[in-house]
Amino acid sequence: MLELTMAAVSAAEEGATAGMLMADSPSEPGAVLRVGRDKTVCRLATPEDWLFVSRVHLEFLCGPDGTWHLTWLQGSQPDPSSEVRLTVGEYVQPLAYGGSVPLPRGGSGEVVVQDRTAPRSVNVGFYHEV
Repeated sequence: MLELTMAAVSAAEEGATAGMLMADSPSEPGAVLRVGRDKTVCRLATPEDWLFVSRVHLEFLCGPDGTWHLTWLQGSQPDPSSEVRLTVGEYVQPLAYGGSVPLPRGGSGEVVVQDRTAPRSVNVGFYHEV
């Protein structure tokens, strides 16, 4: 089971957990959870006017062995207006635009989508229950 929690945070709400959303999915091959502005395909949807987040920005996909992979999907622009980083414990890893990384089995952490033009972010916590 992969559990996600998402909070959209702006400078005005710094330190606040405004609009916390949650989603989960069993760790079955092909299971997918998406984060972005398009509520029709994303289980966790950000504010529609937050254009630094693509319509479908992040994808969590369960592989054949039950390992979840995080992908920053390539959007319509050649250069993104955000940065994405993955934090697991003390380890912080920037995620490349269009890149993918496996999540630790049985682990937890946070994915942060940071706007490059304003002090706001989308923070997605994850917990992989095995």
